[in-house]
Amino acid sequence: MPDDLSSTWNLLSSDNFEGYMLGLGIDFATRKIAKLLNPQKVIEQDGDSFTIHTYSSLRNYLVKFKVGEEFDEDNKGLDNRKCKNLVTWDNDRLTCVQKGEKKNRGWTHWLEGDKLHLEMFCEGRLCKQTFQRA
Repeated sequence: MPDDLSSTWNLLSSDNFEGYMLGLGIDFATRKIAKLLNPQKVIEQDGDSFTIHTYSSLRNYLVKFKVGEEFDEDNKGLDNRKCKNLVTWDNDRLTCVQKGEKKNRGWTHWLEGDKLHLEMFCEGRLCKQTFQRA
């Protein structure tokens, strides 16, 4: 059984976030502001149903999904694109494949010890973030 990701998580480290945003086509000014943020994630997990809130001083974002069920995501306020997403478990990793304008886009969450790891990828650019429990 995969780990329960439910918790409040604070950003501890971020590697290549600006490069990832560049892959998404996010404008210069927004990239410069966004890379200064320290977002907090609140993950609510009930079996295979998830609600993920991401809070920052610039924008808040909410996504709800059920593992194994394709859903539409409107990234308004992020990169302003619409995606068709499918989230699955890959062993103990929660993996999302996003289909839309951008190629090879998605993310993976997993736990290692008391840390939550997130890898976001788009068009060959990879961002690695680590979060700790609040």
